[in-house]
Amino acid sequence: MLDTFYISIFNYYKKAFGKKSLSLALLYINFLELSIILALGAFFMAFANQMKMLVMSSTKFWVLFSLVTAFVISKNWMRYNGKKRIILNAKLKGQTTSIYLLWILPFGCLVLAFILLQVV
Repeated sequence: MLDTFYISIFNYYKKAFGKKSLSLALLYINFLELSIILALGAFFMAFANQMKMLVMSSTKFWVLFSLVTAFVISKNWMRYNGKKRIILNAKLKGQTTSIYLLWILPFGCLVLAFILLQVV
């Protein structure tokens, strides 16, 4: 699913930005993946808080999120450079997704995460 989103963003901005579309697509996929992880983390923290379980403190949550962020950025940087991107582009050439939907997804996840973080 994330591969399809990456290629859709890459192909959409390729005409306008050329080589910069690689950086933009990588930035988008990092932003999307991290906003999904943040929303899931906020949900589990809010759930644990409502169930009166002390799983981890807020400080530990943000440290763990920072470590996961570094891992995700390096994983995506290695994954979408070179041959893998060329293969994905050839496989998913005909599939297109609405650019507006693609940009609403990460912001929707961030809004959901901030709402859930208000519970904690």
